[in-house]
Amino acid sequence: MLSFADLFQWDRFITPSIIKVFYWLAVGLSVLFGLSGVVSAVALMGQSLLGGLFALLASLLGAFVGIVVARISAEFVLIVFRINEHLGAIRNNGRM
Repeated sequence: MLSFADLFQWDRFITPSIIKVFYWLAVGLSVLFGLSGVVSAVALMGQSLLGGLFALLASLLGAFVGIVVARISAEFVLIVFRINEHLGAIRNNGRM
């Protein structure tokens, strides 16, 4: 886990420990923006049914895409750190 001493030493990266927090924040924001879009779309349906339906589908699709992009971004960051760990292990095995 992450300790206070890790913040002042460069032996260990802290990003893999906290990337899940940023992922869940991005998912929460995507859901909130999606719900905001749904509410706006329902209000728009009172004026234009077709426009409201289009806005409803667009807001749901936008929330889904936001969640997928957040997951891909988090996995990309974790993959970069995992590559670094594997390269370090390869380097240490070569020094034998």
